[in-house]
Amino acid sequence: QVHLVESGGGSVQPGASLRLTCTHSGRPLSSSVINWFRQAPGKEREFVAALRWGRGSTYYADSVKGRFTMSRDSAKYTVYLEMNNLSPDDTAVYYCGSGTDIGEANFWGQGTQVNVSP
Repeated sequence: QVHLVESGGGSVQPGASLRLTCTHSGRPLSSSVINWFRQAPGKEREFVAALRWGRGSTYYADSVKGRFTMSRDSAKYTVYLEMNNLSPDDTAVYYCGSGTDIGEANFWGQGTQVNVSP
């Protein structure tokens, strides 16, 4: 069983930055893909970013490309989502999910809230 724990959410003003953290229980398989998703109030959950653990390659939704950066610390089994130039449209609960493909997850974290408002 995989357990994921997110942290780093909070309330910020537009233009600010936040860094989310997702820690994976145990070493992810080289075939693992760690994804970030988000769900805003009244909206469906959407894909944000992904990292292929084996290659370290990253992928982003168009809505966050150029503003968000995903990275990892292999020794800590941890991925990060650096979010810059945040806007109110980024307000959502952010979830970390582990799977074997981009945009899909079999295991989920509990989510962390991000609020962006003036």
